[in-house]
Amino acid sequence: MSTQTLLLGQTFEATGNPFTGPWEEAVRVNSTGAVLLENGLIEALGDAALLRKAHPDAKVIDYGRHLICPGFIDAHVHYPQTAIIASWGKQLIDWLNTYTFPEEMRFGDPDHAARTAATYLDLALDNGTTTVCSYATIHPGSVDAFFEAALARKLRVVAGKTCMDRNAPEGLRDTARSAYEDSKALIERWHGQARLGYAITPRFSPTSTPEQLAALGALWSEYPDCLMQTHLSEQLPEIDWVRGLFPQARDYLDTYEAHGLIGPRAVFGHAIHLEPREIDRLRDTGAALAHCPTSNSFIGSGLMDLAGLAARGIPLGLATDTGGGSSFSMLRTMAAAYEIAQLRGTALHPSQLLWLATAGSARSLHLQDRIGRLAPGMEADLTILDLASTAAIAQRRARAETIWEAVFPTIMMGDDRAIADVWIAGSKRPRPAVSSA
Repeated sequence: MSTQTLLLGQTFEATGNPFTGPWEEAVRVNSTGAVLLENGLIEALGDAALLRKAHPDAKVIDYGRHLICPGFIDAHVHYPQTAIIASWGKQLIDWLNTYTFPEEMRFGDPDHAARTAATYLDLALDNGTTTVCSYATIHPGSVDAFFEAALARKLRVVAGKTCMDRNAPEGLRDTARSAYEDSKALIERWHGQARLGYAITPRFSPTSTPEQLAALGALWSEYPDCLMQTHLSEQLPEIDWVRGLFPQARDYLDTYEAHGLIGPRAVFGHAIHLEPREIDRLRDTGAALAHCPTSNSFIGSGLMDLAGLAARGIPLGLATDTGGGSSFSMLRTMAAAYEIAQLRGTALHPSQLLWLATAGSARSLHLQDRIGRLAPGMEADLTILDLASTAAIAQRRARAETIWEAVFPTIMMGDDRAIADVWIAGSKRPRPAVSSA
């Protein structure tokens, strides 16, 4: 016999996209809300009094004035870079050579991969993130380690072997053939198992020959229900490098498009310095973009035109870009998205920021029918936000005249202390042990 659990609190509910119409018509907070959980799913959503009356035998957990949200969804991460997060002083190409490639060399050791995967996923959960789309390394075992760690935690995640056959150190290069064969074997082993999905993953055009890009495009045509993730137009020197490597290409996006690596299940990270043709093609093909604001500022990449791209109808998600990003927290990432939008002349509403980190990211990963919203039938991945988690936040919340004024300080100043609870597939995650060291 199944057990029903009824969570009481303020509920963040999204029925539309607050970037394509008035946010007031797309999202709302029910100050007397409740979410009924059963068998790992959301069974019902509504007013607390009504659901308590309709389900008198349900176990009740009262979160008071906490905000019940869908679990945060991080649309672009590099779990192998966990240990090098917040490393000093490099832009993209130097970052790769100085920090990323030496660290990724270590992932030929399955034990190192397993430890890092466990550490990363626990840090993500500490920050209320219940789903991520991650790059691994060229080592197939790095994908196995990540999926095994996700299985142990019953998480819905997406990941893929990072493919590189040039412009990388010896020991971090595969070939067009091995990239295809390794990726295919991993798809057969993991894609669709439990709550796992595979993303075909060329790192970016500079580290893949045209032959490798073509091989991965062919693989994607064989497995079109997989995602395809890569990087696009992150920094200006990178774009110049791409022009030199692909002189026949119309632009950066064309280096992927020419090899079958564009489509509605494509997810491009960063996309800061886009040409008009690229924006048109992204819109026309339905490809999604992952906005990585902490990374874009930390390594000096630039200011993505989030509002302008949203106005063109391009699917958008939010991402920490661990470890080029400087935080594991999606709250900090929302704050950075707000700050970057301000520098471009747009003040994003708190509802838009929460939507990006939940329903927006779910849509960008084609998981919108499973996660990202509080709605009947959705998987019960939830993050419970304490809107008064620190003295600084609490004193500002005390002056709030609307729910959005109460939520915004947590977005701008919140961290893992604001994560009151995390629910994974309908089960509450045990509270992390607090070290006395």
